[in-house]
Amino acid sequence: MELMFHSSAFLLQTIPQDHRPSLTYALVILNQRLPRFAPLLWKHAQLRVCADGGANRVYDEMPLLLPHEESSLVRSRYKPDVIKGDMDSIRTDVLEFYSNLGTKIVDESHDQDTTDLHKCVKYICDFTSNIDKSALCILIAGALGGRFDHEIGNINVLCRFSAVRMVLISDDCLIHLLPRTHCHEIYIQSSVEGPHCGLVPIGMPSGSTTTTGLKWDLADTEMKFGGLISTSNIVKSDRITVQSDTDLLWTISIKKP
Repeated sequence: MELMFHSSAFLLQTIPQDHRPSLTYALVILNQRLPRFAPLLWKHAQLRVCADGGANRVYDEMPLLLPHEESSLVRSRYKPDVIKGDMDSIRTDVLEFYSNLGTKIVDESHDQDTTDLHKCVKYICDFTSNIDKSALCILIAGALGGRFDHEIGNINVLCRFSAVRMVLISDDCLIHLLPRTHCHEIYIQSSVEGPHCGLVPIGMPSGSTTTTGLKWDLADTEMKFGGLISTSNIVKSDRITVQSDTDLLWTISIKKP
């Protein structure tokens, strides 16, 4: 089975040149409070897309994250490349501001069957069609917290685009999918994440999951809702391995500064 590598090096100020894997990052901003490290994610990304009301968050909150800089200069510098969605949340003044700066506006209010995140991920996949999808990583800020149905919708997007590497990020933790089609190696950035972590089967029960590098490793273990799931685990190594017969969600805490 092919090996898939994962790392949260995007939370580091500088991504090491020998970092594995070497990825092209895109950033999606959703309509939740920006994480404190949003400027860092912005710096690492080659494409920045706001999902509808996510543009309000960039406009309102990015200056608050950079209090020693002039607000107008911050707003001009942190200009999204694209704003996409059904346009029911973005304020008129924000839409006009970014439109005047040259941001591409994609109104998909005709499509009420997919979420704004789904629309943005599809746009990024189409835009980066010349990039090997195994080298693409979509960072999704503001994906956790707020309404639970929104969180579940965001997790569902992970499953619908299971061939695309995506990370749901909040101030407190991150989540990404470990597809059953691969064995997984997760490289822990201990300066910025951990030690609390979890593995949760998604879509169906796991008949067999095996891990290394955790305080409570799994050995050909069954996991299912209504039974055992590996929450409140602890990373004990800088390299975690996971193999499972079903898709899993990996989550790990993000350290406070």
